[in-house]
Amino acid sequence: MTRVASATPTSKTPVTRRARGTPRLLPLDAARDLFARQDYRSTTTREIAEAAGVAEHLLFRHFGSKAALFHEALVVPFTSFVDDFKTRWESHVPWETDEDEMGRQFVGALYDLFVEHRGLVMTLWAADALSDQELAEAGIADIDRALAVLGQIGTEGIDIKGMPARHGDLAARSTVAMIAGMAAFGSTFFGGTRPSRTAIVEELTQATLHGFLHRER
Repeated sequence: MTRVASATPTSKTPVTRRARGTPRLLPLDAARDLFARQDYRSTTTREIAEAAGVAEHLLFRHFGSKAALFHEALVVPFTSFVDDFKTRWESHVPWETDEDEMGRQFVGALYDLFVEHRGLVMTLWAADALSDQELAEAGIADIDRALAVLGQIGTEGIDIKGMPARHGDLAARSTVAMIAGMAAFGSTFFGGTRPSRTAIVEELTQATLHGFLHRER
């Protein structure tokens, strides 16, 4: 009688499950990368979905639109940064605060944010080419409101120093523009070798607080 060999149980390939929240995080990361390399209009939801490795319909399920995805990926980090700084500013005691150190921390954190979210800088530079509807949908107005908050803080800071605040809002916007530019430019702008983060942040801090001709000695 021939013995029938018993079938050896086969081990099943374990199913890899994505971590909770991954379907939202992957499109956000992909969007930040794509918006940093090409303009807002030419970036499509299909490209973002493919780069993220998710189905396009899932992108719409989680975010609703490309504009909403842009807003969450790039606008919210900036406005949250401003809100956090505003809270810190309101709680600081002027005569107990090292203004250089506080300025250095602000500049460094904002510089790092723009380096990580370079697509926000690229979109703001090209914002004049966007329609009013596109600007509204992408939440660019939120950026303007956040800059106005920084303008108010700048005006209060100048007032604390006993100096006339003629263009406090403009000073804040020019500071943000300067920091954003240094974060967005590549090595070519710096003559082939990009300075260290420490050197860039320190130069930006000194220029912001003391200008180029009236620095503390």
